[in-house]
Amino acid sequence: MKRFLTNLAMLLLLVTFTYCQKNNNGSNGQQYRFNGTMNVDERTRTYLLNLPPHYYDNDSTAFALVLGLHGGGGSATQFEKDYHFTDKANAAGFIALYPNGIQSSGPLGLRTWNAGTCCDAAMEQNVDDVKFIRELIDYAISHYHVNPKKVYVTGMSNGAMMSYRLACELPDKIAAIAAVSGTLVTTKPCTPVRAVPILHIHSIQDQKVPYAGGIGLAGYYYPPVDSGLELWAAKNACSTKQVITDDDRYKLTQWTSCTNNIMMQLYLTKDGGHAWPGAQKVRARADTPSTVINANDVIWDFFQRYTL
Repeated sequence: MKRFLTNLAMLLLLVTFTYCQKNNNGSNGQQYRFNGTMNVDERTRTYLLNLPPHYYDNDSTAFALVLGLHGGGGSATQFEKDYHFTDKANAAGFIALYPNGIQSSGPLGLRTWNAGTCCDAAMEQNVDDVKFIRELIDYAISHYHVNPKKVYVTGMSNGAMMSYRLACELPDKIAAIAAVSGTLVTTKPCTPVRAVPILHIHSIQDQKVPYAGGIGLAGYYYPPVDSGLELWAAKNACSTKQVITDDDRYKLTQWTSCTNNIMMQLYLTKDGGHAWPGAQKVRARADTPSTVINANDVIWDFFQRYTL
């Protein structure tokens, strides 16, 4: 227990920061940022939503919606700030939605997602995060100009694990997922009703969620990344696996000839650690992000290929 609490304290240090909220209104007085709440299973769930600069220019435009799921101990504002994801959303013209995991009642107050065998309070209390995300997507579609065929999910660490669970259980709502520094930890059988495009980004040097599997953050065991990808390759009925690039920067593996002409990709960087590639090292004890790829660019380029 002592080692568990020590690891949790270290995780909290990795995600603690001071954040200054941007103005909600643009120069035209219209609102572009929303801090919202909704009640799900008698819990108050919260989220942050950002609209791109040209959102109000044409009422007939339907925008892509990308959900960003924070890691264990993180938050919606932390994901946005540390990974500069709203900057990408504004430049590329999609709506960014950042949900918050539930907060534990312990002294550390960590926010986590129930991705299966991880993590913390969300897992221990068997929180229905799938239901929360489903209702949040439905709300966004009904209240904003969202193209329901262009809804995507990405996540970091525990958020990446949750992305995999959503691919298993909400494939009718999500066009594609991108997992960064996480792995598949679902406990329920994964029975998607359709093939799901999968992008995975990881560092071979990641010791917090080891690529080859093993004990990592908070003392949890994390299955090998390859085991989850091979499971998904089978679910997607992919017949071709190719190494596209393998140099001193990264290894890119690609699965093709999958159902409905979708693709799966794995970027395994040879630098960095448990961090968002292309971002900045924002805390002294945080891992250094990979510099050989920019996760925001790679993720958006991948998502743009797919619609439901």
